[in-house]
Amino acid sequence: MDSFVRLEQHERAFKTLSAARFQAVEITCGPGRWEPLGNREMLYIIHGSVRGFREYLDSCGVRAVSSFFLDPGAFLSPTTAMPLSPGNPADHEQIAELARSYIEMLPELGGDRLVVKAAPAYWRMPDAGKALIATLSECWNAVARLAHGSPVRIALHLDCLAAVRDPASIGRLLDAVDADLVGLAIDTAEFAVAGLDPLEIFLEYSQRVNHFHFKDALAVDEFQEYRTANAELQMLSAGGRRQIERWFGEMGAPGGRVDFPGVFRAAQQRGYEGWFVVESDQSSYPATSALLNSWYIQQRLSARS
Repeated sequence: MDSFVRLEQHERAFKTLSAARFQAVEITCGPGRWEPLGNREMLYIIHGSVRGFREYLDSCGVRAVSSFFLDPGAFLSPTTAMPLSPGNPADHEQIAELARSYIEMLPELGGDRLVVKAAPAYWRMPDAGKALIATLSECWNAVARLAHGSPVRIALHLDCLAAVRDPASIGRLLDAVDADLVGLAIDTAEFAVAGLDPLEIFLEYSQRVNHFHFKDALAVDEFQEYRTANAELQMLSAGGRRQIERWFGEMGAPGGRVDFPGVFRAAQQRGYEGWFVVESDQSSYPATSALLNSWYIQQRLSARS
């Protein structure tokens, strides 16, 4: 992160994505200068305005910001100095105010999805019963109301550590939120690491899916390590009891477990019209990952389109 604060690094990244034939970029929301593209203040400091940032992207060959990814846990509550959580009703107002800024910026940047980390980690809130589902739905419905009348829609992202982690609880959460404004993001690798089949999840909830994250899964959480305290560090970063070097990989990576042609074909057949965002999580060489993903799309997916 300390090198990516430099404008030179931004330009290199965007031009690499453009050369790899990616048309848009998803940006992670975050506070302060350590997320220099992830908040309105820094965009204004660096580019003068949101429009200025859009023009800068265009000069690098990237036509839009498809989406912002909002993890409330990346922001601290001003009253408790604890990370915000959709599982805490006291944080809902501030989460909604954070979301408002990105909902307002997206149309000007050519995008229409606010992807949100929809649930706290299981180890923090292990009971995905009615109470938690109701609390989460209240939070995201409040955010969705801010998007009413705009082209922006909310996409609920559930990762491999999330408390909402099985098809039944996913369905309950989707039933509890505004179907017109809130949908489901399918993250292929996160579901696969959690032991779920992303194709089956898509087929079950295809009418509610409004976003995709494409990355491959190189391992499955066979020992339910998502239950471990601080699983983000103990499991994902440190590799867990098997010392997994990398849970996520490029599309079609050796040992990868995701059927991308199957998922892509099903999305086409079901009339999906949203974004496919390709990720390079846990990559030591993001530029190389972008090129490998681009090759896979052109050689393994485009031929099937």
